[in-house]
Amino acid sequence: MAGKLSQLRSIDPSRYVVYVGFVLILVGFSIVLRDDGFLTTRNLLNIVQQTTPITIMAVGMVFVLTAGEIDLSIGPIVAVSALLSAVVLRENFWFLGVATGLLAGAAIGAVNGLLVAYMRLPSFLVTLATMGFLAGAARWLTDLQSVPVTNDTFTNIFGSGSLFGVPSLLLWSVGFVFLGHFFYRDSRYGAHVHAIGDSALSARAVGIKVDRVRFSVLVVSGACAGLAGLLYAGRLHGARYTLGETDLLTVIAAVIIGGTRLNGGVGTVVGALIGSLLMGLLNNGLILMGLSVSEQLMVRGAILLLAIALTLREKRA
Repeated sequence: MAGKLSQLRSIDPSRYVVYVGFVLILVGFSIVLRDDGFLTTRNLLNIVQQTTPITIMAVGMVFVLTAGEIDLSIGPIVAVSALLSAVVLRENFWFLGVATGLLAGAAIGAVNGLLVAYMRLPSFLVTLATMGFLAGAARWLTDLQSVPVTNDTFTNIFGSGSLFGVPSLLLWSVGFVFLGHFFYRDSRYGAHVHAIGDSALSARAVGIKVDRVRFSVLVVSGACAGLAGLLYAGRLHGARYTLGETDLLTVIAAVIIGGTRLNGGVGTVVGALIGSLLMGLLNNGLILMGLSVSEQLMVRGAILLLAIALTLREKRA
């Protein structure tokens, strides 16, 4: 009996804030917007499809934050990957466009990883600098011009298509979260990421290749942002330098609200998914309520601040 009581006391209730918040926001908007089609299957499916790129990037960010690092460059990586893929798709087979986008994201992540893991530079400053450089590169690549994507195979796989009646974007979300959860919770690699986030010194002492893992999480994050760029290009049938430019805050909010700690060692891929959907519900509901952009920003900021206060408040010593 004492053991069970001890286990109950050890449960951190803040881990479940995102689930409670998701239900409350869903119920609240369902009541307020009952005549505006909020609960229709079409609208809910639209929310999932719109949040798929955020979910993909959130999965990668969980690995980065758990390892005690951060990646601020994911937004511009989205734009660069989407633009390069769209340019290649103009005169080449669809899989070459896919390979270009994914390799671009992974390569940028590798540069970040080399600077952080092997040159011992802070990931915050490295990815902040990369973010600025890539934002300029995205504008320079096509001289601020949009690049249309007309390859039907590409857009079906990464955007508007479906398989047995299930939208491809929904399949991407479910499949990627499943794989991310497996590698994060049930693989040796995931255990190493957790160990480094808990204590890099202790992890190194037991033989874990700390630098290699730090390098790899930033490559994973870059590749996830590259994939998100492909998904944006597929859904929108084109690419533009503005893709992903507002996603960084949304991704980090989804991951933190979902239960991943900024200081490393603790995280959850499923929580990141729920956090991503929560942000999608919030955006969709505020738009249907007819709020102005400034009002939407204020409401989102207030809710985010409340969620952070409930999940990240430090315990009194």
